Amino acid sequence: MRHFGHIAPAVRKDLFHREPNEFTADSPVRILAAALGATLYSPATRPRLAADIRKQAARGVVSMVLCLEDSIGDAEVEGGEDNLVRQFAELDAQTADAGAAELPLLFIRVRTPEQIPDLVTRLGGSVRRLAGFVLPKFTENRGIAFLEAVEAAETAVGQRLYAMPVLESPELLHLETRVEALAGISRTVNLHRERVLALRLGVTDFCSAYGLRRTPDMTAYDVQIVAGVIADVVNVLSRADGTGFTVTGPVWEYFRHQQRMFKPQLRRSPFLEGRAEELRTALIEHDLDGLLREIELDRANGLLGKTCIHPTHTTPVHALSVVSHEEFSDAQDILRPEQGGGGVLRSAYTNKMNEVKPHRAWAERTMLRAEVFGVAKEEVGFVDLLTAGLQV
Repeated sequence: MRHFGHIAPAVRKDLFHREPNEFTADSPVRILAAALGATLYSPATRPRLAADIRKQAARGVVSMVLCLEDSIGDAEVEGGEDNLVRQFAELDAQTADAGAAELPLLFIRVRTPEQIPDLVTRLGGSVRRLAGFVLPKFTENRGIAFLEAVEAAETAVGQRLYAMPVLESPELLHLETRVEALAGISRTVNLHRERVLALRLGVTDFCSAYGLRRTPDMTAYDVQIVAGVIADVVNVLSRADGTGFTVTGPVWEYFRHQQRMFKPQLRRSPFLEGRAEELRTALIEHDLDGLLREIELDRANGLLGKTCIHPTHTTPVHALSVVSHEEFSDAQDILRPEQGGGGVLRSAYTNKMNEVKPHRAWAERTMLRAEVFGVAKEEVGFVDLLTAGLQV
């Protein structure tokens, strides 16, 4: 797999100073966690799920979650499990053929720990196409059983299976229980550090606890209760001292045009040349300007990757994950061996101060992102990357 691997090599060459590296399901955890990108959710009940997965892979999606939880009704769970078994068998047969399209990393979102061993048994040989499980409403008490089930399933099938806990419980949201809830989650995931790929945020559930729903003109960070929880999760679980985990950004719920109350947030200035103005208009019409702003705020607040519920969201997430030439230049300067003693450097772009010791963790994270998403050429901006991705 490779981000932007779905676009023509000649186009990638024009876009990237350094192209994204290839990775596989066997790559190191730090690489896979950074490479998740836009993780596209799909109900496990979709009758043409195998075809949908191949279609999205051809459009650049590298991670998907097949959901047996909130996206389907209680009465549909048994049928969803049966459908997953059939669809995985179809995928396995097709990807065994020469020239078959490469699959994304595939995860199943279960409801209970008991589903995990049952599903890996029923999948049979096609379990090789499974990357792991998404664990809902994760707390210390619930999480132990989930993670032990993943560990047992991994041993039974003889392959690595990753876990992605979803942090969305009321204990995490409510102020009086948040500190202990976070401490308990930290204890639990640290016991299984080698198989916890990333932590995901269930912001829709956070809002639900207070009867809230953000509009297309607002990001998760405009809802102060939610913003406070995100900050505390990053504070405890995503530190840059080697103890942290990758935490992914919340879902963006909107994908249709609705009447606006506020003026568009997407600035006009980057879109003034060629077809870029047409692209700007299309993005605004489909309520994606708010998504773009939220992606930027995700990264500013320590999150990487994003939960997506619509295919149109994946290309903007990936385009805004590419490291700019300026970011790459700064990170390179900060990490040069001769700067090991610290000090202050003027940016090669002559527009900022790079302080070696305080900015080192940022530089290391930036270089990891550069490895999986690539580095844009100096004259290439996110509009160029969006345009290339959307034309496929």
